Amino acid sequence: MNVSPPVGIPVVAASAAAPLSLRQRRQQELRQQLSDVATQLFLERGFDAVRVADVARACGVTEKTVYNHFPTKESLLSDRWDHSIQALRTQLSDPTTAPVDAALAVLEAELAYLITQGRQHGSSLAQVSRFGALVRATPSLLAHQRGAMDRLTDAAAAALAEQTGRSPEDPEPLITASALTGLWTVFFHSLHRHLRTGDPGQVEVDVLGDLHQAADVLRRGLLHRPTRNTR
Repeated sequence: MNVSPPVGIPVVAASAAAPLSLRQRRQQELRQQLSDVATQLFLERGFDAVRVADVARACGVTEKTVYNHFPTKESLLSDRWDHSIQALRTQLSDPTTAPVDAALAVLEAELAYLITQGRQHGSSLAQVSRFGALVRATPSLLAHQRGAMDRLTDAAAAALAEQTGRSPEDPEPLITASALTGLWTVFFHSLHRHLRTGDPGQVEVDVLGDLHQAADVLRRGLLHRPTRNTR
């Protein structure tokens, strides 16, 4: 998929790495094509009405080839979670960056990508909104999203534990990781709430405001009740 959905599929630019071989680039391009075509078919027909065989046919490959890249039909729409997980793990590995700031950096990169797409392609924000509606209306996609969030939390806990010499199952890294990945929930809800404006610039301002408000709550801790809304 080439746009970020408001529910469950964040997009993060891949971090700098060694140059890919020609074979690796072709495999990456095919994987992207499969995800993009599947996204379009699911939006047009509905998730349950499209078979993996339909995606394979539209891409000119075998059904087995699709499964070689994506183990389930649901994963055709959520492979971008791998990028988010890796980006968060990388950010948290920097001992000079506070955990909340590390999570914000990943989410701000995702939002910047989304806004850039919205400015370059007039229909992108509308498609993101439609995709969010599809995910919310499809129980199997919601379940897959919850599983992806669990993987994100586990990765964050492991990265935090490595920094402190603790076990990822110790209370401190576990609760910290759970709090950090709660920012993703705020991100998705904020996108869903603000995308209807249709103005990429305003969406960016509003979502960033929500993210930083939530991050401030994490920085203060939970000693106090939420502050009263004065807006």
